[in-house]
Order: sequence, then structure tokens, then C-alpha cells
Amino acid sequence: MGRSLFLSAPALIAAVFVPSAIPAVAQDFGQPLVIAHRGASGERPEHTLAAYERAIDQGADYIEPDLVATRDGVLVARHETEISGTTDVAERPEFADRRRTRTIDGHTVTGWFAEDFTLAELRRLRAKERLPALRPTNARHDGLYQVPTFAEIIALVRAREAETGRRIGLYPELKHSGHLLAEAGIDTVDLLLRELAAAKIAPDDPIYIQSFEIAPLRRLDAASDYRLVQLVAAEGGPADAPDMRYADMVTMAGTRRIAEYADAIGADIRLVIEIDGTPSGLVSAAHAAGLQVHAWTLRKENAFLPPSLRQGDGDALRGCPEKLWTLLARTGVDGVFTDDPAIAVAARAGATCPA
Repeated sequence: MGRSLFLSAPALIAAVFVPSAIPAVAQDFGQPLVIAHRGASGERPEHTLAAYERAIDQGADYIEPDLVATRDGVLVARHETEISGTTDVAERPEFADRRRTRTIDGHTVTGWFAEDFTLAELRRLRAKERLPALRPTNARHDGLYQVPTFAEIIALVRAREAETGRRIGLYPELKHSGHLLAEAGIDTVDLLLRELAAAKIAPDDPIYIQSFEIAPLRRLDAASDYRLVQLVAAEGGPADAPDMRYADMVTMAGTRRIAEYADAIGADIRLVIEIDGTPSGLVSAAHAAGLQVHAWTLRKENAFLPPSLRQGDGDALRGCPEKLWTLLARTGVDGVFTDDPAIAVAARAGATCPA
């Protein structure tokens, strides 16, 4: 989730809205799903089995793997096809000649790309924390974990379901599907459907499939009955529909068009809450069109929170995401993506900010 390949990390919502006064005791504004954004990525390097397992232990309803593909057609979990920000590939001299400059969805990106590696080669790399300045504790885990395949994530979920006796949902995102198909001949839609079939994951199982692009979702809608989620950001538009803006997609008319092929909208928090912290109207419009709304992303660090929800000085310090949860729940959202499932689960149960 998120398009941080093209956005500077933190400060995604910091100056966007100033919440109105929130009661000290949490109110019952519903029970949104807790969706573990890249696993418990606030506590472990993102998109590692350790992050997913920690999210499951913390009570997340769904875990969210971003999916890209290897050269030999295996779906793996990375935030982007460019992998130098989340692995140690830049420190591996044997792969120095794999460094490339590519244009992805209109943006020039230089680095190492998953589609240039076989799975066996990717296995030689180790994951690292993407935001070490904000999450130095996570960085202590650098070098410990491999890049997991989607099949391994499914196996983890099934093992933990057997251990815990509860259902654990999957919420995969197809990243840059159009680019991978056009530039590398890799069809991630087809790969995903094959893997789901092989794993016997049915549309009525707890699974959502998401994309910022429109074409992959329309293909999935035509080929299957899985629940589909159109992602929308606060700026820009879908890479495969250059004349379309996300802002137009979240109007009453826009949500009705999304409902033709999708079941939910995955929306940047800035599209869900107004500057004063009140509901924007997106949830009402989406619900009227028969769509759910899942908001992204709830994070604990001051860097990602508006000024009124920060605590202490320093971007890496813990602020008060519990109040942001309450604001989101008040809008009627059906789910919330979070880097910190334990905090979200507690907030859903009524927890307030620690003193």
C-alpha cells in the first residue's frame, strides 16, 4: 500500500488535517477490520514472514502482502519492484551489474528490480528496514529474513489458523501490473489466479485483492468472483488511465463506476477525513454505491500524524494513533490498514493514548 517509491517518506498526512476535539473515552463507532499493512511493519522489517507472523499474533484480521514477480514468474512480497530500499542487494557485489534505470508508470527509477532476478538469486538477499531513521529498532533485524514468496505467506497463514483456530485473511496488492506485463512480459494477474487456485483459496474465503490500476481489477472481475479493491491516493490517478484522476473516482458518480468492477475502495486517509477531522463524504458515497471503504495507513510515529496527535519532540516518537482510529471509525469505514496491528486492535476495543 502506498506509493512511497514516488513520495518522500514520512509526512504523508502530517499537515493535512487538524482533528476536532475527541472524547477521552472511545465511543462505539463500529468495528472496522484491522488490516496489517505489510505485516506488523511498525515492529519488524516489512514484508517478511516475521512481520506477518507478529501481525497475526497481535490479532490482525488480514495481512497485506504487496506482490511483485521474479524473472522466473514467482510472486514474492516486496513493496515495489525496485528492491534496494528493502533488501541488501546494493551491498552484494555479485549483483552490481543488475543495477538499472527504468521508467515505471511515468517515473524514472534507478536501482535493482525483482523481475531481473530468479527466485534462487533473490533468496541470497536479506531484508532490511525501509525507514531506519524512524524505526531504528526494526533495523536491528536487518539481515535476518529472506524475501518470502506468496506461497510461503499462504502456508504461514494456514499454519497459524490451525494453531489459533481463527480465520486470518489475505489482502494481496498487485504492484505495477501494467509495467511488468509490458516491459517484462510477466502477467501478475494470471500468476495470482494460478497461485490462488493451487492453494484452493476460494472467493468466499477471507481475501481481498487490491490495485491502484484499473485494468488488473477489471480482468480479475471478468475471470473470478474474488472481492476486489480499487486503491485511490490523495493525488494523481491510475497509471493505466492517464486521463483519470483519483479525485474524480471518489465522487458519487466515480464510486458508482468503481462498483461496476470492484467491491471496495482502499482510500488514503486524506480522502476519508476533512481538514477539521470530520468525515469527507467518501464513505457515504461509497456505501451508497455498495462499496466498502478501507482507509490507509494508520501509523504510530509522530512523522505520520497531524500536529495535534503528536506526543513529545521527534518524528520517530510514538504519538496518539488511537485518536486517529477513532476519527476513522466515526466515518463508518469498514477497515483500516495499519503498520501497528496491536495498537489498532486495542483502539478498536476502546483503548486510548498512553499517558
